[in-house]
Amino acid sequence: MSTPRSLARRHGHLPLALSFEYFPPKTPDAFGALADAADRLDSLRPEFVSVTYGAGGGEQSRSIQTIEELQAVSAAPVAAHLTCVGASRSDVDQTARGFYELGVRHFVALRGDCPGGAYASHPDGYSSTAELVRALRQQLGDVEVSVSAYPERHPDSPSIDHDLDVLAEKVDAGATRAITQFFFDNDRYHRYVERARERGLHIPIIPGILPIRDLSSAKRFAARCGAEVPPWLVRRFADSVQADSGELVGVACAVEQVIDLADAGVDHFHFYTLNRADMTAAVCAALGRTARSRIRLSA
Repeated sequence: MSTPRSLARRHGHLPLALSFEYFPPKTPDAFGALADAADRLDSLRPEFVSVTYGAGGGEQSRSIQTIEELQAVSAAPVAAHLTCVGASRSDVDQTARGFYELGVRHFVALRGDCPGGAYASHPDGYSSTAELVRALRQQLGDVEVSVSAYPERHPDSPSIDHDLDVLAEKVDAGATRAITQFFFDNDRYHRYVERARERGLHIPIIPGILPIRDLSSAKRFAARCGAEVPPWLVRRFADSVQADSGELVGVACAVEQVIDLADAGVDHFHFYTLNRADMTAAVCAALGRTARSRIRLSA
C-alpha cells in the first residue's frame, strides 16, 4: 500500500469539483449547527450536497426537514438519499415523489442496512438498488441518480467481482454516477476504477473523502463499512499524540490524499462532513478553495 505523495509536489490552485454529505440532525441546536456548516461550505461552490436517509417515520421527517433547511441556505442542488430497506415499494415511491415535489432532482439510491442484523428486503419492497434506480427513472423521468461503490468490497459482498457485477446492474438501470465509500489507500481506488472501466462501466466514480478528526472513531466507522485504516495512517496519528495535533494531522492526510488522486486525474471529490465545516473547509483551503469564514481547528 502506498502513502500519498507530498503536498510539496503541487503548486497553485486545483480546479476540482466538490460535493458534501450531511446527515439529518436530531435536535434543534444540531439543525442550527448544520445550517451554519452548510452555509460556510456553500461558499466553496459545491456541485451538489446530499442528505442521508434512514427508514422509519422519525428519520424520514428529519430528512425532509434537513433538505428544506439546506435548500434555504445552499445555492447548490440538494440530493436526497433513498433506501430500499424496511419499506414497501409504494412507500418508497411516495417518499421519492415527496422529495421531487420539494424540488429534488438528484437522488442517491442505496440498498440500506437493517439495524442490528443481516439485510433482508421488505416482502413488498425493492429487492435491490438496481430496481430502485429503474423505478426512479421510470416514475420521475430525467432525474440524476447516484449510487454507491466500494473500492475495498462491501461488507456483505463475497468479492470485488461481485461488487462490480452489482455496480453494472445499477448502471444498466440508469445510474448516472457512483460515489465511493471512504477509503485511505488510493491504490485500491485506482484498481477498482480500472476494473470498472475494463467492464465497460464509464460513469464517473467519485472518491469519498473522510477527514479524520478522531482516529479511534474513524477505525470503528471503517470496521462497519469494510474500509481499512492503513498502518502508515495509524503511525501518523500516533506520532501526533504528544503535540495534541490530531485534527491537523487529519487535515494534512486528507489534503495529501486528494492531491495524490488529483495528480492521477481525479477531478471531483465527495466529502463526508459529519455535519461540521472546519476540517473539510481546512482541506479545501489547502487546495486553493477558501470558505468565507476563518478556519478554526481545536488543535
